[in-house]
Amino acid sequence: MQVGLRWLRDYVDIEAEPELLAHKLTMAGLEVEAVERWEPAIQHVVVARILDIKAHPRADKLSLCSVTDGRKIYTVVCGAPNIQMGDVVPLAKIGALLPSGATVKEARIRGELSSGMLCSEVEMGVGSDASGVMVLCRPHEEKAGAEFTFAISEDREKRLSLGEELGSALDLLDFVFTISVTPNRPDCLSVIGLAREIAALTDMKLKLPGTDLREGGEAVELLTSVAIDAPDLCPHYTARIIKRLQIGPSPFWMRARLERAGMRAISNIVDATNFVMMEMGQPLHAFDYHRLVEGRIVVRKSLAEETFTTLDDKERKLNPGVILICDGAKPVAIGGVMGGINSEVSEATNTVLLESAYFEPASIRMTAKFLGMSTDASFRFERGVDPGGVIKAQNRAARLMANLAGGSVCQGFIDRHPRLVKSADNIPLRVKRVWSIAGAKIETEEILSVLSRLEMTIKPDNHEGTYLVTPPTFRVDIEREIDLIEEVTRVRGYDSIPATLPVISPVPLKREPRITLEDRIRGILRGNGYSEIISYSFISPQWVNRLGFGKSDERTHLVHLKNPLAEDQSVMRTSLLCGLLETMKRNIYLSSFDLRIFEVGKVFFSRGKGELPLERNHLACLLTGIRDDSLCHAKTLSDYYDLKGCAESIFAELRIGDLQFRTGTGEPFLHPGKSSLVTAGGREAGFLGEVHRDVLDLLDIKNRAFVMELDMDILTEIFSPLMSYHDISRFPAITRDAAFLVNKAIEAERILTIVREMGEELLEKVCIFDVYEGKGIPEGMCSLGLRFTYRSSEKTLTDEEIMSVHGRILEKVITSTGSSLRG
Repeated sequence: MQVGLRWLRDYVDIEAEPELLAHKLTMAGLEVEAVERWEPAIQHVVVARILDIKAHPRADKLSLCSVTDGRKIYTVVCGAPNIQMGDVVPLAKIGALLPSGATVKEARIRGELSSGMLCSEVEMGVGSDASGVMVLCRPHEEKAGAEFTFAISEDREKRLSLGEELGSALDLLDFVFTISVTPNRPDCLSVIGLAREIAALTDMKLKLPGTDLREGGEAVELLTSVAIDAPDLCPHYTARIIKRLQIGPSPFWMRARLERAGMRAISNIVDATNFVMMEMGQPLHAFDYHRLVEGRIVVRKSLAEETFTTLDDKERKLNPGVILICDGAKPVAIGGVMGGINSEVSEATNTVLLESAYFEPASIRMTAKFLGMSTDASFRFERGVDPGGVIKAQNRAARLMANLAGGSVCQGFIDRHPRLVKSADNIPLRVKRVWSIAGAKIETEEILSVLSRLEMTIKPDNHEGTYLVTPPTFRVDIEREIDLIEEVTRVRGYDSIPATLPVISPVPLKREPRITLEDRIRGILRGNGYSEIISYSFISPQWVNRLGFGKSDERTHLVHLKNPLAEDQSVMRTSLLCGLLETMKRNIYLSSFDLRIFEVGKVFFSRGKGELPLERNHLACLLTGIRDDSLCHAKTLSDYYDLKGCAESIFAELRIGDLQFRTGTGEPFLHPGKSSLVTAGGREAGFLGEVHRDVLDLLDIKNRAFVMELDMDILTEIFSPLMSYHDISRFPAITRDAAFLVNKAIEAERILTIVREMGEELLEKVCIFDVYEGKGIPEGMCSLGLRFTYRSSEKTLTDEEIMSVHGRILEKVITSTGSSLRG
């Protein structure tokens, strides 16, 4: 939110320097992002009076003006149509520097000498009105004794002196604060709300603007009526009628305040509603009364496929259940968001119906999100406006319209409130609890003083040291005792709380095995050259098709977000591969082709309507590009076996036994001949393999990619952080090699399993050292070379002992697999 320091000073006497005030607000939880000095870059522009106006002898649209600055009379050629004799106006003297960078020089215009320039607001950079010369004072506005003044606020005028520099005459120097208001503080989305905070922080008195009205003419009940057909979405709606209005520009002080707050000035009626919204935080809307069919208001919900054209001249298709403000025949506004073009205030408007209402915040938030319309009004309504400020804001705006546009406020107002908006009251506050939470012994008088400055009502409870506190209706964020304690410490100053050590339990908490496992795996993968990434849990539903999940696959059971950030982030991920492949694609676009990345995170599966999603913890790795980029090795591309080796190192380091890699994962996104199912401890733990070319083409990725995904919950169940040790044998190991001629349909892992399950005590290790197909090998067969390592912990083995064991193993492999030994 943006606000000028001068506007804040209308409601509280601020003596602190802007930088110190910004620090105070930031320390109180209202972060000031910037403080910008605002001062028009004008020099030698002074206050002057027009003494005489004559027609230019050689130009129909130009005038010759005699202007005085109190010391000298100047002749100025001017083309503005709005000036009159006796007007007090800004005069840019010869040599004056304007914000555009132009310097005023003496010049002849159509043969007449012009010794200066009468300036508009835009030319001086002080406002947005470019329709004519800025008139500071008209002759009929002068006070007794030929004294003339200029309104610098609603109730303050500044005396002007001829020849005075315009900057100091109009007191134009200001400081604009840009403040980041958190969603729980909608009361601070108003100038008075910020002024109230400053008053509480500096212990100053808050000055509220007048809301008293002079009513007359017809009773409002004879002119209009209000019917609320959606009390659940609109519990409070009020309406006033203001007649005999004259549409025109707003006064300079109002336009200046609005423009420094980032709002565009439009007309005195529209500006009055925007001014009150910024001032009091209550959005308002003015309808052209004569454009309302039957002159009445009906609040209802939108129907299916209903459309509406808003003030920005765009036709919008509405969801069922959107709040619509209607007249006797048609919608005229989307409640709490934007009005319609069919009832907007125009130059021909002379009577308005002024709306002030309270709308249910959740409804406004959903409507604004669906329509993609975050307006100033919806921004406030969806965070919660003051339920008790609806009528106050309406009276304030009606008063401004009457004063600025010469309007007459009809007697009374329509007030419909079919449902009471409840706010918290009588919240118990214990002084000792304040001490405990704040970590400081704050005096009771100071606690009560802070709460009183925040306009809270306090009364003693029956228990000593306990008070019942009722927050004002504009503090919709205060509901519990902890909220009150936060207010006390916030206003008192967090920096005034002494540093103390928290009271902690001396008993250490037991660490979850999953956390221990994740830390171990992260260390192993970093040691293997992998970098960790963290990707969004929200993904596009298109990933189901990209990865080719079948209908029976649980990964198609997506959890849909009710309020997604975007269409490509509308569901929760069921696989970590989505984030890894997106990261790979993004790196390739940045010419980074060699990646080793991994992610540890949750995946989510829908369990049906009304059920919470199933969450599982997974680990995923991705490998692509060059295997080794060092100077000592040739640059070769990574392959399936690099990732398989990484998996083996993980299970070896974790000491999880019975690791097997089996063909036939059934994963549609993996190459069928270059993928494996990973099992450990007799359970399926995940898969690894090369990503299928069809999937990579869909993602517009040319490089090969190898991925692995493991279920961390399964690994946690079979992993033990306890480590066992055994003595290293002092005796030498002896190896024997054997080459088997086996059917290619038999997995090598099956043969290794047969050997391990024999449980031979002297067999220390068995591994594959060679696989050969080609010349000398029959069709459909392959040569599988196994290396057997034998060792005893008690003695050096003899050839006879080794051959006895080795012979039994070879015989078992041959009989179990139908293979034969190669010579």
